[in-house]
Amino acid sequence: MTTPLVLKNARIVDPSRNLDETGTIIVGADGVILAAGRDAQNQGVPDGAAVRECNGLLAVPGLIDARVFVGEPGAEHRETIESASRAAAAGGVTSFIMMPDTDPVLDDIALIEFVKKTARDKALVNVHPAAALTRGLKGEEMTEIGLLSQAGAVAFTNGRHCLADTQVLRRAMTYAREFGAVVALEARDPYLAVNGVMNEGLFASWLGLSGAPKEAELLPLERDLRIAQLTGANYHAAKISVPESAEAMRLARQRGANATCAISINHLSLNENDVGEYRSFFKLSPPLRTEDDRQAMVDALADGTIDIIVSSHDPQDVDTKRLPFADAADGAIGLETMLAAALRLHHAGRVPLMRLIDALSTRPAEIFGLPAGTLKPGAKADIALIDLDEPWLMSKDTIVSRSKNTPFEDARFSGRAVATYVAGRLVHQL
Repeated sequence: MTTPLVLKNARIVDPSRNLDETGTIIVGADGVILAAGRDAQNQGVPDGAAVRECNGLLAVPGLIDARVFVGEPGAEHRETIESASRAAAAGGVTSFIMMPDTDPVLDDIALIEFVKKTARDKALVNVHPAAALTRGLKGEEMTEIGLLSQAGAVAFTNGRHCLADTQVLRRAMTYAREFGAVVALEARDPYLAVNGVMNEGLFASWLGLSGAPKEAELLPLERDLRIAQLTGANYHAAKISVPESAEAMRLARQRGANATCAISINHLSLNENDVGEYRSFFKLSPPLRTEDDRQAMVDALADGTIDIIVSSHDPQDVDTKRLPFADAADGAIGLETMLAAALRLHHAGRVPLMRLIDALSTRPAEIFGLPAGTLKPGAKADIALIDLDEPWLMSKDTIVSRSKNTPFEDARFSGRAVATYVAGRLVHQL
């Protein structure tokens, strides 16, 4: 039980109800929303409630990050479930889906239960494990999809690895369909992209770095979409980065494929030029693309072709990141900056606020069947309070994550989460 909560005079944006109005949110002692909207203030304040005057702060459903890599078990020095949850809370994220790329891999019921128990005991936010689609992420033998679903896996993925064997993929998608499970795959051809360390093009040539062509993403994506249509599976493209991929998603949906897709906030905010003088914190998978590509992907997000935004939080330490660019590991942390970087798109007038919050909260809840992403009465009170205009600097000294590999170091932002509530309990406050 928690203390009842009343948030007064907040601008409530709730995409699940297409609601954008100034009002009050009332949360009961059980952490469930009793009322949220303009008329809620007429219902009175529960006995003993903590009342917060929001003065126009934005109140939205807690954000949901559908692609988070955590080091636990096996690489706790990079990130633990507990430290990732603190970073999430600092970024207004109240739920995240944890990838199975751990040591050992999350391909067994006992490991799914380990993640859930650890999260219950130590995490500030909701942690939902994704299970490996194939044993050991090797792409050879599929896992026990039904049993893992029952154990609490909310999706099945091969993590950072592309699944090369199309027969294994077809069988796995067919089984996943029978259990209503989501198959979330990264589109990265292991052969076309084998030596590529950044986007193939003139800039890569200037830097003397080998490039990965956009076809390294497009070919496996189109293959996966065809197999998803063949099997009728719930397919989710875990990260796309080029407009040709967005067009492939449009065409696949027109053909009847049950397909959704995500984009990393990095690919909405940065481009290949940010690599600059071999800055390894900008070495990502897929690689940062051209500015024209970035602009096109922002448009695809705005029109709904791209369903959701993810941070693709991937903590790396100095041993794997502070190396010559070609040798450095891919990945960047992002739980703490996903919201602030996304708000740049709103401030620039490129993506309406309702669509932005939908992509960060309501839509991922719908795709993965999570009990979140809404401020409807009766829903759990996962809430992010946001100051849309607060200026702040992303300083290395203030990073909550155990790892510091952010591409936004010393970046200036406008807007951040000033308070985060999970089931009505305050888990972060500036």
